[in-house]
Amino acid sequence: MFNPRYSITNKLLENIKRIAALVHNLNQRRFSKPVLVELQRSAEAVSTYASTSIEGNPLPLTDVKQILKNKPENIRDSEQEILNYNEILKEINKKLKKEKISLSLNLILYIQRKITNKLISDFQSGHLRNEPVFVNDPRLGKTIYWPPDHKDAPILMNELIEYININKKKVDPLLLSGIFHKQMVIIHPFMDGNGRTTRLVTKILLAGMGLNIFNLFSFENYYNKNVTKYFEMVGVKGNYYDIFQNIDFTSWLEYFTDGIIDELMRVECGLKKIFPK
Repeated sequence: MFNPRYSITNKLLENIKRIAALVHNLNQRRFSKPVLVELQRSAEAVSTYASTSIEGNPLPLTDVKQILKNKPENIRDSEQEILNYNEILKEINKKLKKEKISLSLNLILYIQRKITNKLISDFQSGHLRNEPVFVNDPRLGKTIYWPPDHKDAPILMNELIEYININKKKVDPLLLSGIFHKQMVIIHPFMDGNGRTTRLVTKILLAGMGLNIFNLFSFENYYNKNVTKYFEMVGVKGNYYDIFQNIDFTSWLEYFTDGIIDELMRVECGLKKIFPK
């Protein structure tokens, strides 16, 4: 059974308090609908750009916005990746406006299938991996992490989902979102699309923090500012079976909540410029 190790440090506690205050302040503000629609479109473009850029997509934000606006038909893989991510992101944002989205393995598989549409083989899209994977550090030119065996991936994913669902009324949604994010990266359940899928599911879980203008929130942007730091914090090194019992989520949760604060402040500052009190 999955039982993550972490400590509620002073920094983590202060971050959670600050996030609650920022959410409260943002929820007190009222904005005109036409402007919010445009801001949401911009936020979705930033999220799409940031999350795909983290994985190595070379297209700059200006190109991403142009692709999303024109939706070209004859496209390269880098452009298909942009369209895929944006499509499922918009679908998630639309659904979150109406209802809560329940976490399940089928949901995760659906998101990965949408993300990898036309980019990988059908037997790898929408399915957990059925072969080993390795995580390499291109700077060092060697493997730094050996994820769990593919036969264990379904068990580990179901244990993670069960942990999140059992604790969603007991544990702060910020902590649950962060724990899910790191553990799914550790499990590495897919041959491709692990990072993008993880960040989108994390977004769904973060909806639990109650931000009324959640559709303007692009937490992926924080990670893209320093991708090396993000990979260092979210990843682990070594063989999963040698290290899994000693993995501590504390430092990641501190970093994760730092990113939520950074993004909430970006949203707040942006709105103040458009809607000064």
